[in-house]
Amino acid sequence: MRRSIDVVQIELGDMPEGLDDPTPVAWTVAVSDDYDDAEPRVQLTVERIGEAGEGLVAHLSASNARRLRKALADALREVGEPAE
Repeated sequence: MRRSIDVVQIELGDMPEGLDDPTPVAWTVAVSDDYDDAEPRVQLTVERIGEAGEGLVAHLSASNARRLRKALADALREVGEPAE
């Protein structure tokens, strides 16, 4: 089983001014159980726009996916945004 959950492209216009290396990127979240142990995992892919297949893929266990979710929620709170 492999299923895409969300795909987002972050274009140059979406980035703050003053970055040393503004690189348009895309991130994708998917779920898959295509592993030898058949355990479902969350796949987080980050790659430069226009370079599909050249990015990094994190194969996250449920506990690591929850840890990432918590880290993102904590970061949102730090910048004054609701974690939803």
